[in-house]
Amino acid sequence: MSTATPEQEAEAALSPPAGGRPWRARRRWAGAGAAVAAVGVVVAVVTGGFGRPSHPSSGPGGNTHPTSTATVTRRSLSSQTQVQATLGYAGSYTVVNQAQGTITALPYAGQVVRQGQVLYRVSGNPVVLFYGPVPAYRDLSEGLTGPDVAELNTDLVRLGYATGTELGAGSDYFSAETAYALEKLQARLGVIQTGVLALGQAVFLPTAVQVISLGQNTVLGGPAQPGMPLLTASSTTPVVTINLDAAQQTEVKAGAQVTITLPGGNNTPGVVSSVSSVATAPSSGSSGSAPTITVEVTPTNPKAAGGLNQAPVEVTITTGSVTNALVVPVDALLAQASGGYAVEVTGAAGTHRLVAVSLGLFDDAGGLVQVTGPGLAAGQRVAVPAP
Repeated sequence: MSTATPEQEAEAALSPPAGGRPWRARRRWAGAGAAVAAVGVVVAVVTGGFGRPSHPSSGPGGNTHPTSTATVTRRSLSSQTQVQATLGYAGSYTVVNQAQGTITALPYAGQVVRQGQVLYRVSGNPVVLFYGPVPAYRDLSEGLTGPDVAELNTDLVRLGYATGTELGAGSDYFSAETAYALEKLQARLGVIQTGVLALGQAVFLPTAVQVISLGQNTVLGGPAQPGMPLLTASSTTPVVTINLDAAQQTEVKAGAQVTITLPGGNNTPGVVSSVSSVATAPSSGSSGSAPTITVEVTPTNPKAAGGLNQAPVEVTITTGSVTNALVVPVDALLAQASGGYAVEVTGAAGTHRLVAVSLGLFDDAGGLVQVTGPGLAAGQRVAVPAP
């Protein structure tokens, strides 16, 4: 009856026979969802979260896999994960018409409209886009006060029709100076210079917009009715939206630096701008089965988005980092039948020995893992599956 430990038996089975043929192990490998066979036992590695090995289970083995070697290195390592996402634009707005007449001009889908520009026309009269959170709901004329007047004053100053001194910084009063500035804008638009902003002559939205689609009943030559949803639009600020498994919420923090891989393979940096705290159950018919949270990423260079909308992208998120760590490829890990993991160190004259290791940080994107083990050092070679 043998008194050797399971690790000694494993090392003996992996050692080259004296005077025999060169060593050839029969095994499968851990990592990337592959199975591992060591000493005639297949150990399937179950992955969870971002692909880290978790609970092994044993089964019959006997498959032969050619091997190669990789070098144990000492380096800084970042824990990264790659997730699928969608590149689009932040915000969604419905433009409600307040003018009465016939629709005589409309923007096209994808058109960008900015502050002071004509968004559409009713009976030939321009409807101008102004910036502000308060929607138009009344005629604005001299003597009125209110938040809608304040945003009109701000718009007139930003468009250059008055100075901040003339209208007062943040003033919510419609003064004679406001009327005069408005007349200058009306002159540029080619309409009667009344100094009054009538309801239906302007639309207030928080920002510049990109037109997404026209309303169901919006057609050139069709009637324009007050309260009619005319079109939908988004902001011009690109945003990447990730539907992340809710179990991974603690892995991602607002402010984290990420890399966005665009269609075509180009990379651009970004920052996690928000992480939802509310999980959403999968909709019926969707491929996912777990609740998700919404994570939004703002590209650092908005121009890199190139006008793409609803485009599939990949986001690489850094969830942790270490310095001066011993690192091996993930596929160098061997799941042990008794639990835990080991790497197979190769030496001179074809010697092979198993070294039990503790696992640290994983870089799923790079296929690397931090390890510690007795006698394991940078520069050693470990066995990996042959490419």
